[in-house]
Amino acid sequence: MYPFDYFRPDSVSEALDLYRAAEERQWLAGGMTLLPAMKLRLSAPSALIDLAALEEMRGIEVDNGCAEIGAMTLHDTVSRSNLVRESIPALSALAGGIGDSQVRNRGTIGGSVSNSDPAADYPAAVLGLGATIRTTERTVAADDFFTGMFETCLRPGELLLSVRFPVPTRACYMKFPNPASRYAIAGVMVASFDDGVRVAVTGAGPFAFRVAEMENALTTDFDPRAIADIRIPVQNLNEDMHASPEYRSHLVTVMAQRAVDAAI
Repeated sequence: MYPFDYFRPDSVSEALDLYRAAEERQWLAGGMTLLPAMKLRLSAPSALIDLAALEEMRGIEVDNGCAEIGAMTLHDTVSRSNLVRESIPALSALAGGIGDSQVRNRGTIGGSVSNSDPAADYPAAVLGLGATIRTTERTVAADDFFTGMFETCLRPGELLLSVRFPVPTRACYMKFPNPASRYAIAGVMVASFDDGVRVAVTGAGPFAFRVAEMENALTTDFDPRAIADIRIPVQNLNEDMHASPEYRSHLVTVMAQRAVDAAI
């Protein structure tokens, strides 16, 4: 490591004041991505503002057909919450499949969503369930939030406070995980609402995205066979030692079919 200033504010307002006062500062949520990056010198903030003490950013509430989850709520808390299990079981299952128990007991939903890791699970839930992101400055629709690999629409100093998920009539998340990291080589959230179906993909591209062709097909006929012949274009899909773009395109269809089958 290297020398840096460390702050642990007791309120959101104090956190914002510290952010404005420091130079080259960085929010610290669970630290699942930031701390390894700092160890490798890929990130070198001069000040860390630890959000762990901000109880106002924790918690789960379900009302008016939505489940709202505070940004500092742990993955393990989401996976074990009876409120989430009863309202959106697909979200509970997704959280329970993130990493391992150590990651789930340190990582937070806000940190994951803000990071926009191309292989993270939560972005598929945010897009697939049509969530709304509440920040210290505004509310943002899921479709407008993710803008690139490790990029979102969040402005400097803007802090994600909570994510509000509409409760679907049925939903399921399926992923093909990397056997070591449990990151998604390809993961698909399928969610059915009264006004149609949403299909969101993570792991396959630079950031989470929706598949309109599958959504249209499933809105007409919510059956795995309705999307069996749909393949997403391989252009701009991820390619690494784990999978080719062609394989990821194939996996998206397979995972989407499995999600639909399980949702039924």
